[in-house]
This record gives sequence, C-alpha cells and structure tokens, in this order.
Amino acid sequence: MKNFNRMLEKYAELVVKVGVNIQPGQVLLVQAPLETADFTRHVVAKAYDAGAKYVQVDWDDEKITRIRYEKAPDDSFGFYPKWTADMMEQLAEGGGAVLHIKVPDPELFRGIDSSKVSTAVKAAAVAREKYQAYVRSNKVTWSLIKAPTKAWADKVFADLPEDERVPAMWEAVFQMNRVTEDNDPVAAWKEHIRTLKEKQEHMNNKRYKAFHYRAPGTDLHVDMPDGYLWLGGGDYNEAGNYFVANMPTEEIYTMPHRTGVNGTVTSTLPLNLNGRLVEGIKLTFKDGKVVEYDADSGREHLASLFETDEGASYLGEMALVPNDSPISKMKRVFFNTGIDENASCHFALGSSYPVNIEGGTKLSKEELLARGANVSLTHVDFMVGSAALEIDGILPDGTIEPVFRNGVWV
Repeated sequence: MKNFNRMLEKYAELVVKVGVNIQPGQVLLVQAPLETADFTRHVVAKAYDAGAKYVQVDWDDEKITRIRYEKAPDDSFGFYPKWTADMMEQLAEGGGAVLHIKVPDPELFRGIDSSKVSTAVKAAAVAREKYQAYVRSNKVTWSLIKAPTKAWADKVFADLPEDERVPAMWEAVFQMNRVTEDNDPVAAWKEHIRTLKEKQEHMNNKRYKAFHYRAPGTDLHVDMPDGYLWLGGGDYNEAGNYFVANMPTEEIYTMPHRTGVNGTVTSTLPLNLNGRLVEGIKLTFKDGKVVEYDADSGREHLASLFETDEGASYLGEMALVPNDSPISKMKRVFFNTGIDENASCHFALGSSYPVNIEGGTKLSKEELLARGANVSLTHVDFMVGSAALEIDGILPDGTIEPVFRNGVWV
C-alpha cells in the first residue's frame, strides 16, 4: 500500500476528531492490543495535537488472557479488580473519553471451559455496572474502533496467502471507515452522519407503533414503547460534544418494548461472543422473553449468556442497516460484531440505551423498566439481516407500510 504511514495518520486523526472528538483539556484512555502499537502511537499524537490534557494507554495481550484461562485457579474468574472499575468511574465523572481498539480473536477461547469465560464476563459486568450506566447515558465520551491483528486477519482472510492477510485487513478497515489516499475522512464522515440523520428523522417522524419482520426462519412482531427514539451516526455527551460510538457505523437504532416481542428470529451471520463463535442462532420470544433457543454451533455459549441475569433474555436494541451497505457489499464475514452489525439489520439481547427513549438518561432502572426499556448487565448484538428480509411498520391507526423489502429501504 502506498503511503501506508500517511493512511495511519489520517485514520488516527479521524478517530480522534470524529470518534471521541477530543476537546482541549480532556483526558483520554486508549485500550489497545499490543499488536496495534504503531497505530496507537499515531492516535496518542493526534490526541495531544487536539489539546488532550493526558493520554493513558492500557495495553491488552490476548496470549496473556489465554494463559489466565489455562492456568489460573477456578476462583480467579469471579474476581475483577475494584481499582480498575474505580478508575473507569472516575474517568467518566471527570468528563474523560475512552477509545477502545476492539478486535477479539474469534478463536481465542477454543478449548476453554465456557463457564470460566462466562463467570469472568459477569464479574466484570457487575464491577463495572456504574461505569456502564455512564456509558449508556452518554456521561462519558467513548468510541469503539478497529485495527488489524494477525489472529483476526488470519480468520477473516484465510483464503489469502499468510503474508497478505494483515495488509488486506488494513485495506478493509480503511475502506469501511472512508479513509482513502486522496480524501478528507473527517469531511467524508460529516456527510455520512448527515445521511444517517436523515433516516433517523424520517423514522422518528413516522412514529410506528410496531414492526413485523419476515425472512427464512424469522417471523417476529415487535411492539415499541411510548416515546421511543431512533438514533444514528453519533450522539452528544453530557457536555454537549458530539461523538461517534462505533466506527464504522451504518445503522440507525432504537429500543423495542421489553415485553412486546413475540415470534421467532434466526441469525444470518456468526456471532463472536467474547472470543467464542456462535452460529445459526434461533430464538423464540413470548411477551418479550426468550422461551426457546438453539444454535447450529456454540449453543453452550449462548446458554451462558442467558444466565447473566433476567434482562439477558429480553431485547434491548433493534437496528436497521440496508443489505447494500458499504460493508455488506464487501461480501465478507468479519467475525467482529462491531463490523458485521453494520452489514446487517440486528437486534441486541440485554440492556437498552436510555438515550433511545424520551428523557431516558434521567430515569432510574425501575423507571426505565416501567417505560418499557430493558435493564441488564449485558448487551450483545446479533445479526438478522439478509437480501430476503422484509420489515413492515405498523402505524397507530393499524395501517401497514413497507419499510424494508429485499433487505433494503423501501
């Protein structure tokens, strides 16, 4: 790739200026895999250029993570350091920002007892519950982005010679984030966000009271709570600064009514569930709750998800993404929810985002539940979109209107 270092700089500038939108005097925490060190250094430099007061990098090494699951005592997995949770809470309360370079190896936990992973994930969720509430209510600025690692590239581009896989992944990451050698990615993203906002406003003006999803293996009715809101592109933090929580993003999203989901739904892409692959998910809902579930592979990992808490068996998010989105057109499964969810319509099991209902960021858990939002320690997206998906919107007077046909907007 020509001018690769320049492309890294442009991507770093994009995630700093658009993703977390660093403000002068703000503190930034970057959580990054060791393999992304070169790119992460560009991010740190761009953050200081933007006026960051202090940038801390927390390095992650999946080989060390794997060693823990192979060698640590059983009582290790229910432990999560309080000082780590306290640090995240203090960062949020001080108006800081968090940038996650999140690219888990899809095969990381192959051969590891699923219960160990589930216990550790739940322990982290419990310890970080207050911080996650800050995240979901936009008190803290945060963004999830992608950068290649060898394990991830080997899985996604297994059809290429080994020495071509990481470069191919970089090409894909640049492409899906609108970074090219001859463009201004920041300007390109501003235009992209404007387009997503037009869809958001259109759907908010429609005020559908329910939706009906139909596709092979899917026949699902979804009721909506009063005052629900569609969002897309990004949102404003508590201080009024705009940020983009997921890069790339092609979705507009909202929350279904917690007890208003009935019927069946089948996933269309593999799910990387905390380093464990689950494929061919089949769920049956009654009054919002999953009452039957199955999967072509990884069913035991799905089972552990539902054991997290009561809210894990209910939906917290529904998102619309046309089957002709730029990522979908790549015709490749990335085994990374942050990317695959932007190639496909999707739902999420677990917590709703309070920003998706009028006045939601000011409501307690009990008030959110009373309004029809879901509350949970977890939030796991799974993909249901395809060229066969049809979605109807149902207006308050019972009129049915087509929203999606053949997987795309009508």
